[in-house]
Amino acid sequence: MDFDYTPLFRKDLTGQATPWAGFPKYNFVGGHNDPDSIPAADLAEAAKQVLLREGQNLATYGMRYGPQGYLPLRDFIAGKIQQVAGLTSHADQVLVTSGSLQAIDLVNAILVEPGDTVIVEAATYAGVPARLRRCGAKWIGIDVDDDGLCTDELERTLESLRQRGIRPKYIYTIPTIQNPTGTVMSVARRRALLRIAGAYNVPIFEDDCYADLLWDGERPPAIRALDDSGRVIYCGSFSKSLAPALRVGYVIADWTVLSRMLTVKFDGGTGAIEQMVLAEYLTAHFDDHVSRLRGRLKEKCAVMVEALEKHFGVTADYRMPRGGIFIWVALPEAVDTNRLVKVAASEGIAVNPGADWSADPNTGRHSIRLCFGNAPIETIREGVARLADICHREFGLPARSANVDRG
Repeated sequence: MDFDYTPLFRKDLTGQATPWAGFPKYNFVGGHNDPDSIPAADLAEAAKQVLLREGQNLATYGMRYGPQGYLPLRDFIAGKIQQVAGLTSHADQVLVTSGSLQAIDLVNAILVEPGDTVIVEAATYAGVPARLRRCGAKWIGIDVDDDGLCTDELERTLESLRQRGIRPKYIYTIPTIQNPTGTVMSVARRRALLRIAGAYNVPIFEDDCYADLLWDGERPPAIRALDDSGRVIYCGSFSKSLAPALRVGYVIADWTVLSRMLTVKFDGGTGAIEQMVLAEYLTAHFDDHVSRLRGRLKEKCAVMVEALEKHFGVTADYRMPRGGIFIWVALPEAVDTNRLVKVAASEGIAVNPGADWSADPNTGRHSIRLCFGNAPIETIREGVARLADICHREFGLPARSANVDRG
């Protein structure tokens, strides 16, 4: 290849990809899920049935159901969310997206301009700050404790902003199985959040993409289910409850919001076959599938916790997640996890550095996010042990004599 594209590339490009070399053996990054839980045979049967019945609809964009997505899937989403999260909605309030990432992009596309401010959680999904940075926006992190986003701190922050004439464009929260902390926002906090958002006239963007993976106890009502003002934009995904590679998510919002989103959704429609197969499969199998998946993920989480206790001891501090696929681990200040992650990667162990999952990267530089969803159980045990060895070699921690059972 002789032609030089280098002088033609946009000046604001931030980097370049490297050729794909496959996953490392000890892969604890990303939102990958349990491969043995993918219902491949049932999905194949669903694909056969729905394509034989409705395949001719692939001849038109929107499958004759319009740009909001395949109507049977939107009907399923509306019914499911009402059943499990108390959120009454209609298919006309549902927009099918290419994963929850596209939902985030669409919210930003209709609301965020350069110089705007957005409220996020202090430990947050890495994709949100990255996208706000691309929009030229600023963000402020609010701490998360065992009950979720700390609403007292939120109220103080909003008051400080109001005194400076700043009205945030939205408050982004992951209330049910927060990513990365695994916490669940209490109902009292959800109501407080709505009250505070109302007092300061700020929308709420509720990301519920992990909520189907709550292992035990009753799932709290969605924040949007507690709201009667239309203030809350809700998004969810089937990436975590079924298969990440399907890339199907959704937004539930009032038409005022959806009508604007549709004007900036430039993809010609989310993949039709994925939507058709999902609707066919989920209508018959969703509850049973998710129940089995929860059990499998809970088992894997217990294995990772056991390995952390055995090999890191009191050096690793974490909240026990109530569901999902991640454990958020805080290590002592002596451990620079940016460096730990690089050394571990060179030895075949992939973990997420906490800085990437923090509104303020400096506050996350001693933390790591570990995904237990994808790796086999023995690989989890081996990988955590090897990670502890690397950490000890590089930072002197965990001290071998300090590995005690915390009970």
